[in-house]
Amino acid sequence: MKLLIAKGVILTEHTPVSKSSKRRTRVKLHLNTSINQNIFTACGAGYVTVNGQCFNQSIVVTPEQVFNDWNPQDFDALTEIHFAYLLTIRPEIILLGTGPRQRFPHPRLYHQLTAAGIGVESMDTPAACRTYNILMSEDRKVAAAILL
Repeated sequence: MKLLIAKGVILTEHTPVSKSSKRRTRVKLHLNTSINQNIFTACGAGYVTVNGQCFNQSIVVTPEQVFNDWNPQDFDALTEIHFAYLLTIRPEIILLGTGPRQRFPHPRLYHQLTAAGIGVESMDTPAACRTYNILMSEDRKVAAAILL
């Protein structure tokens, strides 16, 4: 049996399925949970869970750190200052989780980020959590700014 590790997933290669097709192999996928990075493990109305810890206020999550001092109360409270805070983290891309529905902030609010070459994507919070988990697993320098 051969073990292959790829981006947090262990692939177990088994013997050929049949003698007539020696090139076919079965592959089982096993989640490798030894990676010490932040992932969203749940989200719902008014909360998200990161690595099993529940948050019910706006947060910023990177693979290495959770920032719970990002303080906009809701989408309508977003200002340039909130986006300037995200500039200090220096990710490649910021996923803005805007709550239960997708909303788009005015580009003037995050022009500092785009001028610095940082992408900003707005989506509803569940989509932001899922997308963050995928990008993080690909070793992308991503940050999720979640409004709750």
